[in-house]
Amino acid sequence: MAQAAPSGFYLFTKRMFDLMLALVGFIIISPVFLCIMILLKVTGEKEIFYLQERMGLNNKPFYIYKFATMLKDSPNMGNKTLTVRNDPRITKVGRILRITKINELPQILNVIKGDMALVGPRPLLVKSFQNYTPEVQAVIYKNRPGITGLGSLVFRDEERLVTAYKKLGKDPVQYYRTYIYPYKGALEQWYYHNASLLVDFKILFLTFWSLVNSNSEMVYKTFNNLPIKPASLTLSGIKEL
Repeated sequence: MAQAAPSGFYLFTKRMFDLMLALVGFIIISPVFLCIMILLKVTGEKEIFYLQERMGLNNKPFYIYKFATMLKDSPNMGNKTLTVRNDPRITKVGRILRITKINELPQILNVIKGDMALVGPRPLLVKSFQNYTPEVQAVIYKNRPGITGLGSLVFRDEERLVTAYKKLGKDPVQYYRTYIYPYKGALEQWYYHNASLLVDFKILFLTFWSLVNSNSEMVYKTFNNLPIKPASLTLSGIKEL
């Protein structure tokens, strides 16, 4: 049976674990951090970090840190906030950083600050948050947003889905709103009602597993009571839309 909501003990213990692991992790990856900063400074538009306002704990906005991978004016170009495969707004170095997910590394600073957790719902843009139903909006950020989470695992390559829909001559933004948001919302509701340290550890393991097995569907075997994935969120299902 699903739990009513995350307990105070769980939230406190999780925060202490996140802080300790983030501090240790930052020390370990600091040489990589420095190399990427130098690389970005001498290539592209010479921007290192990209700060963007996102929804946070208790629906309070905060600024998320990422390595810069797109042109400065990209939010006002092309598909705006929606990114597709081979998006021309992505820089050459940025393409590599995005494929490897290295562009997400600076979010460890958000974890140290307390804006984010290692595991939790992905922090959305304020405008994107409004695409969720009131029921999802009411619970999704009762937990701190995370670097990884169920939505990140299931939609780890959502650009491929959006791009496939666009190739059919259809509006990718409409696809996102009609098909991706409802299922993401269902996943975040599931996480809210089932959050625990064990669930978080499993999600962390699955995140590392997906780095070496990108096509794995192990998340559905690990959590066998997840909301059923609609056919519209598969490449074969898109062709039938």
